[in-house]
Amino acid sequence: METQRQYRLQRDGDGPALLACIDAPIRPPGAGEVLVRVRAASLNRRDAYVRLGLYPGPKPATLVPLSDGAGEVVAVGAGVTRLRAGDRVAAIFFRKWLDGRPRPEYLATALGGGIDGMLSQYVTLEESGLVKLPDTLSFEEAATLPCAGVTAWNALVTRGRTQPGDFVLLLGTGGVSTLGLLLAKALGAQPIVTSSSDDKLARARELGADATVNYRKTPDWDAAVRAATGGVGVHQALEVGGKDTLAKTLASLAPGGHVALIGGLTSFGGDIPAGALMGNNVTASGIYVGSRADFEALLAFLRTHPIRPVIDKVFAFDDAPAAFDYLDSGDLFGKVVIRL
Repeated sequence: METQRQYRLQRDGDGPALLACIDAPIRPPGAGEVLVRVRAASLNRRDAYVRLGLYPGPKPATLVPLSDGAGEVVAVGAGVTRLRAGDRVAAIFFRKWLDGRPRPEYLATALGGGIDGMLSQYVTLEESGLVKLPDTLSFEEAATLPCAGVTAWNALVTRGRTQPGDFVLLLGTGGVSTLGLLLAKALGAQPIVTSSSDDKLARARELGADATVNYRKTPDWDAAVRAATGGVGVHQALEVGGKDTLAKTLASLAPGGHVALIGGLTSFGGDIPAGALMGNNVTASGIYVGSRADFEALLAFLRTHPIRPVIDKVFAFDDAPAAFDYLDSGDLFGKVVIRL
């Protein structure tokens, strides 16, 4: 095969981009590269912002969207040693961030942002930008992990150092929060989940949430969260809400607690009161996914713990525009996946 089908965001100006399916050439792998047949890709809130032209950073006139995808290697280029044809793999979020601290030059290598992403039948990537998958994960499950899974892992483990018995606050029931719930429970922590939907909170309890709070029915939900901890407060908080939720999240923290600043569902921003953090010995970490080493640590954990990512709905490749619309609806519980 020399051609494939792929989706591209086609942008004219600063407004929303058109999502179009086109025929595109398949690029054979060069030295150090592999060709991957993508079998599944997943959506993150970031992808909606990229499509709308609201995400920070460059806005290419044409772009293959989505950072998250999994598939199998079908061909390798000269000098490839880490992978071989037939390996099941997933792409890492930042193509160049392999280990250690982030560097400014890594930010330009995020798939589906400044460079082409995974919503394509075939992708050609450096072998260093891929990880091998456990046999226990389907392609659809694995496709949920590169952004949301690594973000939750980084927040709870790499930065958060979650301990057994810790109270963990999770806002909502999207991809990061549901994966965070599963990871927190497997780490021996006590997850507390907020949502405006009683049905979603019931599902969160089925997944292992120790307590739940409906923030619409309980506007002072931070007090309810503290009450659920016996007045102690939470030791970890995955703050995906942004400007409108940050103050209450900070008010929910226990002394010595940690808040992972992740998202902006209510818009990015918010004030961090330095005095309150200092007086309570609280730490705040800005989390922008993580490195290949973080992803590999997450996969090693999943090999020994029976965690299955929560997939709300799987769309066919031809229905990719509907997957974006479903993400925008806010009805999801867990992840939205496209099967290729």
